[in-house]
Amino acid sequence: MGWQNFECIHEINYGSKSSSYGHTRHQMISFAKDRNIPTLWLHFQLLSGSKFNFQIGNNTNKQYIIAEFQGYKLCGGMQTTCKTEQNYKTDLVIIGLSLIELGWIDEFNKIIARYAKYFRLLKILPYSEGVTIVKFSPDGSKIVFSTCDSIVRIVDVASAKEIQIFTGHTNWINDAQFSPDGSMIVSCSYDNTIRLWDVNSGQLKKSEEQESCVRSVKFSPDGFTFVSSFQDKTIRLWDVKTGKVMKILQGHVDEVNDTQFSPDGRSVVSSSFDNTIGIWNVETGERLHTLNTHSDYVQRSQFSPDGVIIASCSSDKTIRIWDVKSGKEMKILEGHTDTVRDVQFFRDGQTVVSCSNDRTIRIWDVKSGQEIQKLEGHSGYITSVDISPDGQTIVSSSHDKTIRLWR
Repeated sequence: MGWQNFECIHEINYGSKSSSYGHTRHQMISFAKDRNIPTLWLHFQLLSGSKFNFQIGNNTNKQYIIAEFQGYKLCGGMQTTCKTEQNYKTDLVIIGLSLIELGWIDEFNKIIARYAKYFRLLKILPYSEGVTIVKFSPDGSKIVFSTCDSIVRIVDVASAKEIQIFTGHTNWINDAQFSPDGSMIVSCSYDNTIRLWDVNSGQLKKSEEQESCVRSVKFSPDGFTFVSSFQDKTIRLWDVKTGKVMKILQGHVDEVNDTQFSPDGRSVVSSSFDNTIGIWNVETGERLHTLNTHSDYVQRSQFSPDGVIIASCSSDKTIRIWDVKSGKEMKILEGHTDTVRDVQFFRDGQTVVSCSNDRTIRIWDVKSGQEIQKLEGHSGYITSVDISPDGQTIVSSSHDKTIRLWR
């Protein structure tokens, strides 16, 4: 399935008979027929709020479906119900994303529609230092981030006002994240410490000093454990309440840059400068798979929301998609022209966003491997990217001393 370089006709709010670029239905169908493009038309009928009636068909026959949309405004898992009027089998109907700028779609008999929300720059938050990491809070109302001044900060997304700062680290901060309930922040640094902070008071709850630089730290889904990766090639699992090490995972032959829990908390994925990815059993510490087709440092890896696949990014300029159960590579996403620093799944599990030293953010369709959109504007390396829990906003951090919000 591939996109054609021409937009789809659509009608919105009962009235418009033209596309968003002003072409009439007749003009567009004529254009398509002249070029033997299997055309597609859409009809949107606004009912109330975010609920739409949706009709889709083509210029060659009367086949159509009617679906009722009730759900989300952006990428992230549109709820759809196909009614009895449809003439296509439901297993051929693929509606993965949401509202909407469309292109022509070929193989019409196989794929009904693909949607892509086009993000645009919403807000720029300037700072006096480069920004090393940024993450949303569990409710999406706040972001936690760190700049090169070794301070962790929380900012309110709506007002862009700083609402909390955490001081104490003495070197560059590599990672910071909210706990699942939003009450704590965990951070790690080149100062060889992991620190646990109270969000409301700003007070330090715990500080654990290590013998090696701590590259990443992440909470488990239940918030009782966190996992950290180290320059000394190890991964460590910690009890949040006691601050004690529960388990040490060993097997990488170079420093481990990042770690992430699976959605069920039973596995950990690690990304290493030995060019490999490890999948580990949390309970036993066993290394279940070694994923080894990247040709340069693996920067970060991320489980999909259902835990079935992993997306990884690397200094080899690629993003790779892996099957968790088999450990097999499924897809390579290519387009970035420099190190890919971060990759995150949208909650539909079929779309990822990445950021790179090439100063771009890119959104990808996992199944096809195609780039959906490229976001430009940062003037320095982009260090991290995250997606709000509702899928409506992207946040990015950069050495250009800004955080940018895209919606």
